[in-house]
Amino acid sequence: MRRICFQLLIKPELLDEYVERHTPVWPEMLAEIAAAGRHNYSLFLGEGGRLIGYYETDDDDAAQAYLAASPVAARWEAQMGRYFAGLEGRPDQAATPLAEIFHLEDQLAAAAAPSPAIDEESDPS
Repeated sequence: MRRICFQLLIKPELLDEYVERHTPVWPEMLAEIAAAGRHNYSLFLGEGGRLIGYYETDDDDAAQAYLAASPVAARWEAQMGRYFAGLEGRPDQAATPLAEIFHLEDQLAAAAAPSPAIDEESDPS
């Protein structure tokens, strides 16, 4: 499962309306997101309209392609595009993922794994 996080900027004058549009999202759009293979999807709104999105997927390229071809997603994104500052194209296709630099479970698993034997001759300590 791949974790995807992205950041977009909502136009400050449209913040309240943007939040209203997500309370709730169209049921058919929710179904398309799930059918695309995106799970555990969340949006977080920060100061100044900073929007952080997060989801998990087995194949993000396939999820992107599915949503790009979806008439439901096309209608939703056509309506959502006006809320974003400095964005070219559909929001679901134009957001650039952020680089993940830390994940607790990955590091705990790595720390619990047996470490390879250290060659004492090459050990600098």
